[in-house]
Amino acid sequence: MKRIAAALLTLVASPAWAEQRDLCPERPGLDTPACIVDRGHVLVETGMVDWTLDKQPDSRTDTILIGDTLVRVGVTDTVEARVGWTPYGHERVRDRQTGTIERVGQSGDVSLGLKASLLHPDGSGLAVAALPFVTVPVGGSRIGDGAVGAGFLLPITYALSEAVQLDATPEIDAQPNEDRDGRHLHYSAAGGATFKLGKAVSLAAEGQVIRDVDPDGRTTQALAALSVAWQPQDDWQFDVFGVAGLNHDAPDVELSAGISRRF
Repeated sequence: MKRIAAALLTLVASPAWAEQRDLCPERPGLDTPACIVDRGHVLVETGMVDWTLDKQPDSRTDTILIGDTLVRVGVTDTVEARVGWTPYGHERVRDRQTGTIERVGQSGDVSLGLKASLLHPDGSGLAVAALPFVTVPVGGSRIGDGAVGAGFLLPITYALSEAVQLDATPEIDAQPNEDRDGRHLHYSAAGGATFKLGKAVSLAAEGQVIRDVDPDGRTTQALAALSVAWQPQDDWQFDVFGVAGLNHDAPDVELSAGISRRF
């Protein structure tokens, strides 16, 4: 009997029987949360549709992404593996002087990465994680980068209370040049706050500054975003997301709707 009791205690104490963490998708928003997917679980996050409008003095560009998906797999209690892919993107460019329209439809690149928790993998209190990644150019050069790239994020979250959480995500990348010959520095900082409006609904307000030092033209984008997420069940989330460009270099607007499911 003592042996049976000891075996039962071992099972109950094992991670497989530990209390499941709160659902913590990276959709929607500009920031990346520091939480890690539970070991042995898979979280699939899909942007059902994403539309971006970028107006320039000589052109208007509409980009639509369908099924942009990130799969996160809990490998250990503190590490998750990740793969992302955009199966289809459509870009429409209209020359505002001549009225000429160019259309391109193609798939995007694949991103591969690991997110390792440095503090509080469940996202409670002050949580910090390290997220290195690489992009593999399997898609077209208009929707994807057209060359191998790499980057590093440092997601940071701090729960002020059960209803308010602060978020920050610095990022630095080696991004392919516009002409696909070599790479250049690309870095950004995002920050904001997430507010719980009830048991199942949350609202996030965020901002981001992106600096790109491409040899063909340096740009600085300033963005502001609002998003709403609804979790009707423990393993499901639906979201809507809107971004406004605050300066000339930034796209005018981005709208997105998506779904996340934990298995």
